[in-house]
Amino acid sequence: MPSREPKSSRPYHHGDLPAALLSAAEEILERDGIQGLTLRATARAVGVSHAAPAGHFGDLTSLLSELAALGYRRFGVALMEAVDAAGGNPRVRMKAMGRAYVGFARKHPGLFALMYRSERLDFARPALRDAIANARGALRAAASARAPAEPLTPLQMAAQSTALWALVHGFAVLLIDGRLSGLIASLPEEESADTLLEAVLATARVGE
Repeated sequence: MPSREPKSSRPYHHGDLPAALLSAAEEILERDGIQGLTLRATARAVGVSHAAPAGHFGDLTSLLSELAALGYRRFGVALMEAVDAAGGNPRVRMKAMGRAYVGFARKHPGLFALMYRSERLDFARPALRDAIANARGALRAAASARAPAEPLTPLQMAAQSTALWALVHGFAVLLIDGRLSGLIASLPEEESADTLLEAVLATARVGE
């Protein structure tokens, strides 16, 4: 899809320029995809010189990495809020996390895709490294919330969290890539992506 620049830039007057640049970059990302996100397009959208983004972020990889860090921070908050709101039942908490995971991907498809584009990101940046660690901690917390009869070994806990991650991540990617559109369209009229996700979670016996 070709990049569509706004008809007029938004002149920047005062405030937090890095935050304004990140906000503009996110808008471009969601509208035009990662191929449309450049330092020049970001500067133009904010109404600053073409050198301004480089002055704050260095290069495009750094800008993308800071944007991904922003995404991971929001992602971690969304997961934890969903789990906390689900109450004390471990099964309910894990399913709530699964819904929140897919819900974030549907709401922010461009940002979600960027977060998993390893070749475009600089994982040495502390902001990105810390944000990823926090999001993974939320996943582990949801997966380890069960109270099995026997204590789990570290390998079993890792396997449990990986299985849950693979399930919901795979569903999210298939959904936002349109790979499930035909399947969902073939279901009875009252069914949707949400009810399909619920069925998938139930079939996989998430939380049991």
